[in-house]
Amino acid sequence: MTTKNKVIIALVILTVLIFSLYSFAKNTYNSLVILDEGVKSAWAQVETQLQRRYDLIPNLVETVKGYAAHEREVLIKVTEARSRVGSAGTVDEKIEANNQLSSALARLLVVIERYPDLKANQNFIRLQDELAGTENRISVERRRYNESVQAYNVKLRSFPENMLAGMFGFQKKNFFEAPQAAAEAPKVKF
Repeated sequence: MTTKNKVIIALVILTVLIFSLYSFAKNTYNSLVILDEGVKSAWAQVETQLQRRYDLIPNLVETVKGYAAHEREVLIKVTEARSRVGSAGTVDEKIEANNQLSSALARLLVVIERYPDLKANQNFIRLQDELAGTENRISVERRRYNESVQAYNVKLRSFPENMLAGMFGFQKKNFFEAPQAAAEAPKVKF
């Protein structure tokens, strides 16, 4: 074998290696972008449902106010939690604010149990049904978001993708977890 043939073989091997590395990097980067966009899309769906709940709360609070005027503290906590949701900026802040709102709404539902006339009011029944439906939608979208985050984080942490992910600045995403207060059922006392 001549020196010329050895150089040609070395150049072919080098070209194949460079093309393989380029192809791997391109595919890894593109799959991380797709997963990242999937997480963003899933979060947008969560936010849509959170906004729906956010919009329903003032109507629910006003309806309850008429019946439960002396339950100001609970109503104030719901209103304050709602305002924290409105001012949250990052995904993590929104998750925390919505967990606080969920907790405040759970306390409000306990208060509602004390007022049989309120539970029979048609406006309240409609609002409660809307809120229950919205909470179910939030649960479904939160599950989908968490599934997207899981797929993204697994890809991000897998070898050798983790090396490229760090170079391209991809960061781990946080799950949308239920607040610790959700582990305990609200207590109804008369």
